[in-house]
Amino acid sequence: MSELVIIKSPSGNQSVTFGTNDRFAVIAGPCVVENERTLRTVAEKLVEIQSRLPVDFVFKSSYRKANRTSPSSFTGIGDEAAIRLLEVIRNEYDLPILTDIHSPSEARSAADVCDILQIPAFLARQTELLIAAGKTRCAVNIKKGQFMAPHDMQFALKKVSQTGNDRALITERGTFFGYGDLVVDFRSLVTMRSFGAPVIYDATHSVQRPSQNGASGGDRRMIAPLARAAMAVGVDGLFIETHPNPAEALSDKDSQLPLRELESLLEGLIRIRESVVKEAS
Repeated sequence: MSELVIIKSPSGNQSVTFGTNDRFAVIAGPCVVENERTLRTVAEKLVEIQSRLPVDFVFKSSYRKANRTSPSSFTGIGDEAAIRLLEVIRNEYDLPILTDIHSPSEARSAADVCDILQIPAFLARQTELLIAAGKTRCAVNIKKGQFMAPHDMQFALKKVSQTGNDRALITERGTFFGYGDLVVDFRSLVTMRSFGAPVIYDATHSVQRPSQNGASGGDRRMIAPLARAAMAVGVDGLFIETHPNPAEALSDKDSQLPLRELESLLEGLIRIRESVVKEAS
């Protein structure tokens, strides 16, 4: 079992624990902050599911998308406005918040509102960014670069831990396979769990097809099969981007899970996880 990383809810009345055999930790939310209505719709659904299933949610949404394929693609509603909306969700729904950061200065500003700072996959080797995130004392989720071998993630972890921050997570999100697709090597989950940090599986970015006619495509039909495989191998948490209407999403519309399908997916994944935990014990 990996070391525990515990994220307190804003009220302090509950917590999300990565690396426990009890309630399962799930990071979920729309890819990017589009508007308040979408954020509230997703947050309300997460709170409902949390009351019915043995899962605890961290609400995820990027306040800005900094690595869009096309310069004309939507990047956000403005950093300050998006962060303020994330703060509203955090306080009104009592959900911890995760968002991406892209520079050391962003680490400091995002830490005022967010509970987990996420290092995007393309920036997983950026030493100054990792150190800045670690110094905030927020939990840090490092997405494994699509170009990185799983054993190289131990060095990204060390950059965070050298700041005295022992609250790092690693997320697997697939590896480049040729020019137009990703593949998931499930051996990476085993390798990275040996580093002592909780390992998360990103079930939605793993189904992306990069650079399809100027945008990232994807095949959301593969979300459930790949998530089931990850649960069978063993992970400490799950990452799922979800949207009320993915066809109208302003980012990653082909790889986000329809919100209406989230609960049934989690029900099946929990049953697999229970079997794995029982067998291991």
